[in-house]
Amino acid sequence: MMSKKNINRSVLAFVAGVTLAATLASCSGNDTPSTTKATSPATTQTTAATPTTPVASNLSGNITIDGSNTVAPISKAVAEDFAKSNPGVKIPVGSSGTGGGFKKFCAGDIDISDASRPIKAKEAEECKKNNVEFVELPVAVDGLTVIVNKENTWAKCLTIPELKTLWSPDSEGKVTTWDQVRPDFPKETIALFGRGADSGTFDYFTEAVNGKSKAIRKDYQPTEDSNIIVKGVQGGKGATGFLGASYYEENAKTLNAVEIDGGKGCVASTTENITTGKYSPLSRPLFIYVSKKAITRPEVKAFIDFYLTSGMKLVKDVGYVNLPADALTKVVARFKASTVGSTFMDAPTGVSVSELMAKDLK
Repeated sequence: MMSKKNINRSVLAFVAGVTLAATLASCSGNDTPSTTKATSPATTQTTAATPTTPVASNLSGNITIDGSNTVAPISKAVAEDFAKSNPGVKIPVGSSGTGGGFKKFCAGDIDISDASRPIKAKEAEECKKNNVEFVELPVAVDGLTVIVNKENTWAKCLTIPELKTLWSPDSEGKVTTWDQVRPDFPKETIALFGRGADSGTFDYFTEAVNGKSKAIRKDYQPTEDSNIIVKGVQGGKGATGFLGASYYEENAKTLNAVEIDGGKGCVASTTENITTGKYSPLSRPLFIYVSKKAITRPEVKAFIDFYLTSGMKLVKDVGYVNLPADALTKVVARFKASTVGSTFMDAPTGVSVSELMAKDLK
């Protein structure tokens, strides 16, 4: 007969054996789910990415882009991201200006023209003359915010004529205090900060405010770095400047944004007002114009597909405002159908991108 001590030892051995087996089974059972969890998301991501970024790693060729200095940062960022999956496709992005880009595009010398304004009738005629059919694709909205120092409690809204008084070449050395802009403003010394002459933002602001591109007083602090504009305006009670709306949003706690009266009352530079066209005249759509002939090449088609899907996340990164979802849907449909012509040519200000996308093509 087995003693109680021996029975207890046997029971303990049995329990230990069962526990060890359970532990081993548990470890073994966890291996399979962990493998599934590791591979499942990758599979899901691949499946989800296929319809939105339909690009093939074996693509090759050259895609030529030129035009607007304003749109160039978007196209460059998209081209760099696209190249990560498609190293065989070379995409140099030039920046000879919107007019220079259209000149090359309508001559058939480039595939894509970056443009910070719609194509003009005479440019469209030149394209037609050279048998260059184009697909007009808005890709972002540019909104410019006029900023003042946080202590500036008087300039809450300015009219375009008042902005012209601040920035006109005729005001150089003459308009130096805020009371000269509006009599009930304080006699506070004005300090001006803005983008330099190489910037598309500079071209746009001067044309919208002073009526002529590059027309501006020279006694202001020009820079290509919006952070310097921010710091300059933060540094003085009477300071003011202009920059992209997204840069203001990043610094809203330390700056004041001036509402703009473009003739229909004071309007703030909010994303909604910019995308609907209400923030006029300091908001505008930005475009790429693509040759219909170029779209037949697989590398170009894949690049534009990428631009209008994955590339859209880069718009805000480079300082612009994304298209509203309904407008982007129409843009993608226009591209997929390779619909040629323009709905933005000679369009009035204050009309949203979505509305203009629904107009008849010219």
